[in-house]
Amino acid sequence: MSPFPQRLIDGYRTFASQRLPTEQSRYRELSERGQSPEVMVIGCCDSRVSPEVIFDAGPGELFVVRNVANLVPVYAPDGGTHGVSAALEYAVNALRVKHVVVLGHAQCGGIRAFIDKIEPLSPGDFIGRWMSMFVKPGEKVEQRDHESMADFTVRIEKAAVFRSLENLMTFPFVQTKVGRGELNLHGAYFGVAEGSLFVLDKDAKEFRSASQEVGE
Repeated sequence: MSPFPQRLIDGYRTFASQRLPTEQSRYRELSERGQSPEVMVIGCCDSRVSPEVIFDAGPGELFVVRNVANLVPVYAPDGGTHGVSAALEYAVNALRVKHVVVLGHAQCGGIRAFIDKIEPLSPGDFIGRWMSMFVKPGEKVEQRDHESMADFTVRIEKAAVFRSLENLMTFPFVQTKVGRGELNLHGAYFGVAEGSLFVLDKDAKEFRSASQEVGE
């Protein structure tokens, strides 16, 4: 058996010697009282897009769920196993979060696999099956005339955020709390190369730089 990754051991030792001493009381409080985050983030499992890093969050601040292409399935109480739905149910009904943020990003491998219609990586084609929820029955996702592949990719990456927000509203408990003003849904998009964040303006249906949101 291979030894535990040394990089992780080194990282923990740095955490234990540098960061933990300044946050020990916070960890003890979280251990005794439990978590009570106000924000749930549904992000991509891409290693370059860590919500805790992007939002400079400390322990207990964010309830995070990550999956391929930050997708939310439609509400389907069919007896199957639904990881995202289970986490959403817990965050909304047990933790009573006030905000759910769908965080998309540039250079998303799941979106690119969907666009390029790549061959399955295994007989199970788990990625292909997962990404299929992105498209509604009868819907076609195609490159527009005079649209570059780069622009097409970004458009679909952002469309995944819109689709996930749309699917969130198929959950009765989400719809009810949104209607009561107890829960707010948000979209965001992270540019990996520049480290830039864009927040969805729901009225304009456009992503605007987060730096413009500050103070508004």
